[in-house]
Amino acid sequence: MRVAIAEDGALFREGLVLLLEAAGHEVVGCVPDGDRLLALVTTEPVDVAVLDIRMPPEPDGGLTTAERIRALYPDIGLLLLSHYAETHYLMRVLEIGTERIGYRLKERVAGVQVLDDTLVRIAAGEIVIEPVLAKRLVQTPAGRDGGAIDALTEREHDVLRLMAEGRTNNAIAAELFISAKAVEKHIAAIFTKLDLPGDPSVHHRRVLAVLAYLQARRIDG
Repeated sequence: MRVAIAEDGALFREGLVLLLEAAGHEVVGCVPDGDRLLALVTTEPVDVAVLDIRMPPEPDGGLTTAERIRALYPDIGLLLLSHYAETHYLMRVLEIGTERIGYRLKERVAGVQVLDDTLVRIAAGEIVIEPVLAKRLVQTPAGRDGGAIDALTEREHDVLRLMAEGRTNNAIAAELFISAKAVEKHIAAIFTKLDLPGDPSVHHRRVLAVLAYLQARRIDG
């Protein structure tokens, strides 16, 4: 696929180019700030844009640029990268959209296979969330009443965590070594216990529903 990069760190920027090219993707442009990325996607066809969250033209310039790109070119996939797994960054990402978008740690995508898998999932219309952040979101902080979350079984917690990462039913089944039918039953139970509408055919909506529930409970890192 055709990928554009916006990253103000020269070393990491060049590293991304090498990883993407090694995975067989075409890097159509590599710029150090959001304004130049916006100009780039205006003139070049791009499948996915990779953006550093903290870059010019402002402290969280990657998020601002992603918002502008999504408003102007909704079909372009967006991968937001950061050194830190921050809940407030995730919520900003979800405000931008719940399709063709991802939020991952830089250290976790510093490999061809992981980066390629992330881009492929985003291009396919999924939302991809850093696993460590998804795990943190579904855990109840010590000393806090977990409410409906506490009603989930250990297996349902595992399924919820993988749902929060944006995984499909088949991917969850493979990860947990259970059948797809078992995953469907666990998801139905989760939605019932959390009092959320459970439409398993709408992948991004169920992820958003789970995260919206967790956000409403003010669960943070």
